[in-house]
Amino acid sequence: MKLTRVSSFKANRAWGNELIALFSDISVKAHWTDEPYRWHKNTGREVFMVVDGIVDMHYREDGEEKVLTLHPGDALTVEDGEEHVAHPRGEARILVIENVHSD
Repeated sequence: MKLTRVSSFKANRAWGNELIALFSDISVKAHWTDEPYRWHKNTGREVFMVVDGIVDMHYREDGEEKVLTLHPGDALTVEDGEEHVAHPRGEARILVIENVHSD
């Protein structure tokens, strides 16, 4: 057994992570950040769950930028090819489940 306290995890850099589990080609990771990521599209689905903090998920739909605000306990499924970028408001801890080669 391996315990990961995602709610108190902290990395030494923005978007640093700890691998919680690997299932064939699917990874489950705890991420810590206090800075936005970058615009990107995944190959495959991604589940993005906020554990601690607030995250504004920016995404593009029909060329228009939109924002969803995610709170602790919120889980967002990002579909294959959807362009998005996460912007935390201060520190955030996030659980990400995705294809190993998704970005």
